[in-house]
Amino acid sequence: MVRRVQVLLLAALLLVAGSVMSSAPASAVIGGSKSTYGPWAVRMLVDGKPTCTGTAVTTRWILTASHCFYEQAQPVADKRISFRVGNLDVRKGTKVLPVPGKRVGSAHADMMLMKVARMDVKPARLATAPVRIGQNVRQYGWGATCTRDENACQSKVLKQSKLKVVKADTPRCKGYVTPNGPDFCMKKVSGIPAGGDSGGPVMSVAPHGAETLVGVFNGSDREQVAQAGKISQQLAWIRSVTRR
Repeated sequence: MVRRVQVLLLAALLLVAGSVMSSAPASAVIGGSKSTYGPWAVRMLVDGKPTCTGTAVTTRWILTASHCFYEQAQPVADKRISFRVGNLDVRKGTKVLPVPGKRVGSAHADMMLMKVARMDVKPARLATAPVRIGQNVRQYGWGATCTRDENACQSKVLKQSKLKVVKADTPRCKGYVTPNGPDFCMKKVSGIPAGGDSGGPVMSVAPHGAETLVGVFNGSDREQVAQAGKISQQLAWIRSVTRR
């Protein structure tokens, strides 16, 4: 059985501990490419160290993975969290802080919404229809660009991988993604997401500004397959929370 590698926050914190974002390839998601567009992409940091990726779904709310908010099974305090927004180069992004006590997790998926100070960003459009088997998608993030020490290759610039949605019972997906469950499985076309990409946007392929957020990346095997939470199944929850 292919070894399952979930991109958990604990692992991400270990991988990016110390001097994160040291010299590294700036144009890969383990074989992916440098992004030229992604105004809705957000970098999440804990204690100033990059841990996860997220998506601005309104100018006040960021959507990412729930597991990014836990360290050794304990919640990460709001005061330790910050975000960088508004630039493909994380070093040039604007720092945004969360509104204390305003994080809301989904009861059915690995997703968390966090309210922040108002952001000068273009939010992502949310998909209203499910992803289709065979659909090509793009995953975005600032995570690891290598399979060795991921601390040594966290990207400074936003990058992307090309993936194709496959059936939940595809051999490498079977047992990790449940048919009709909250997640969908994707097979590598070019690049595969890794540590630090957790919570990042999985978008439909469309002209800039017309793409929609179809998933929230939450795990991969670092080789051939990745999974993401289904936006369409969580759409009512997202809308109800972000109206607050």
